[in-house]
This record gives sequence, C-alpha cells and structure tokens, in this order.
Amino acid sequence: MNLELYQQVYLNHDLPEYQLKKGDIATLIDFVPHPQNQEEGCILEVFNALGESIHVVAIPKSWVIPLQSNQIFSVRTLALAS
Repeated sequence: MNLELYQQVYLNHDLPEYQLKKGDIATLIDFVPHPQNQEEGCILEVFNALGESIHVVAIPKSWVIPLQSNQIFSVRTLALAS
C-alpha cells in the first residue's frame, strides 16, 4: 500500500477514544517512527462534513487505507461525550 502525505485515507479500525469509526475519512499529514522500532505511524487530521478540523490522531500505518475512485462518501453523526 502506497501512502502519500496529504492523501485522503479511511480508517480500518475504530478509535472509540476519539469517537471515530472504521470507514471514517481523514487526511494523512505526517509519518512518524515508532519509539521502540515497531510499525511506523501516521498522523491524521480528521474533519467534519463542513471541513472543520475536529481531531488530530496518531495511529499505526496499517490502520489506514487510501481512498479509491470506486468509493463514495457517506454521512454519520459524531456522537461527542458530554
């Protein structure tokens, strides 16, 4: 899988601590080495449907997949903890 900076990707794991779910879309903004020489990480910025930044997260590179031309967006409500 070839990942590039500023590419749109989607999650293949849930991130409940950020209210993010498998299939949510983000922009890859950086790559980071693992501090103990394990899997390289990705820094992602997540936006809402209006283009407002809502999260910046660091996750393993294997947890993201590049978007493909045969995929379409869908909408869900972000349930924020109160």
